[in-house]
Amino acid sequence: MTKKSSTETQLNVRLDKWLWAARFYKTRALARAMIENGKVKYNQQRCKPSRTVEVGAYLTISQGFDDKEIEVLELSDQRRSAPQAQLLYAETDESLKKRTEQAQLRKIQHSLNPHPETKPDKKQRRQLIQVKQKNHS
Repeated sequence: MTKKSSTETQLNVRLDKWLWAARFYKTRALARAMIENGKVKYNQQRCKPSRTVEVGAYLTISQGFDDKEIEVLELSDQRRSAPQAQLLYAETDESLKKRTEQAQLRKIQHSLNPHPETKPDKKQRRQLIQVKQKNHS
C-alpha cells in the first residue's frame, strides 16, 4: 500500500480506510456503505470508497442531523486512539458554528414541544383524531 520515492515517503490510503482510521465509522464496511450512499463527499463530489485520499482535501460527512466539513491533515491506514485520530483532520470553523447553531435550534424545538408524561387515554385519542381530521380537511 505504500509508495516510496527518493525524496519522501508517500502513503496511498483508500477513503473508506481513512474514515475508519480517523474514527468517523466503527468499521470499514460501514464507512464503505456511507460513501456509496452519498453521505460522504470528497471535494464536494460523490466518490467511490476506493478513492485515494490526499492531504488538503475537503470532506463533507453527514452523520445524523449534522454535516461535518473537514480538511485532511495527515494520512493513516491504521486505527489508533481517539486523540491520535483527531490529529488526522481539522473541522472548519464554519462547520463547527453551523453544527452548534443547529444543536441549539433542536434543543429549543424540543423544549417547545415536550413529550407528554403518559399516553393519551381513549377520550384524548378521539380528540386528537378529530383535531387532525379538521386540520387535513
